[in-house]
Amino acid sequence: MEDERGPNSEHKQNNMSFLGHLEALRKVLLRSILVIGIFTVVAFIYYYEIFDTIILAPLKSSFPTYKIMCEVSQKLAAISPALADANAGCFDKLPLEITTIDMGGDFSAVMLVSLIFGCLVASPFLFWQIWSFIRPALHKKEAGKARGFVFWTSVLFISGVLFGYYVISPLSINFLGTFSAHEMVKKMPTLNSYMGVLATTTLATGLAFELPVIMYLLSSFGIITPQFLRKFRKHAIVVILIIAAIITPPDVFSQIVVSIPLIVLYEISILLSAMIQRKKEKQA
Repeated sequence: MEDERGPNSEHKQNNMSFLGHLEALRKVLLRSILVIGIFTVVAFIYYYEIFDTIILAPLKSSFPTYKIMCEVSQKLAAISPALADANAGCFDKLPLEITTIDMGGDFSAVMLVSLIFGCLVASPFLFWQIWSFIRPALHKKEAGKARGFVFWTSVLFISGVLFGYYVISPLSINFLGTFSAHEMVKKMPTLNSYMGVLATTTLATGLAFELPVIMYLLSSFGIITPQFLRKFRKHAIVVILIIAAIITPPDVFSQIVVSIPLIVLYEISILLSAMIQRKKEKQA
């Protein structure tokens, strides 16, 4: 028997009025805001620990990514001393002093970080709320095609956030923090500008990692086909490179690092689309 639960479970056969849909949407929004609010308050209570261990961690030489970079440069130097410098990827600390120029700058930053963390921690619940709202409006066959929506959407989003935080963010911060137009220019970025780079690279990468889910749904509903995805593969790679250029600093290496997993996800999307097409042909 099909599951009747959900914020708008009354609407299984278009029996709900327009106002009923608005009421169901209101309940979804209230639940989402409540859960985000709870996690935001918890993050605000522990804001110092969050800043020390997460937000400002990419500025420390003990950050895991920097340790790996240092080990890789040392191993490459051991293999070929003439081509690699053992200390190329090693440093004591980034030459950055994060500042605030407003009286309430610190408080605003703490509030923003708390809200972002509230949204990130609540993201699986938010995805479930979205799915439970739209599922009753789908036919049983359509709902079956989108099975696992919440799980895979959450996994891909969190994977993208982690990839952005541990790979893209340190590369971006390292590049932008060490690049100098002139030796007389002293770099003292504000806390807001630093957090802007950190938030952009992590959240944007998290959203970009949702590509397979989007392609899977579009293929399930017959909007796109694997032939279409293969035909426009070159165009897709160009778009991916543009997206990578937007969410990374202006250096080619960082753009390539971001582009590689996105291209891999696009290829996975083609395989998923082909799998769905074969399944439809067998059922025909």
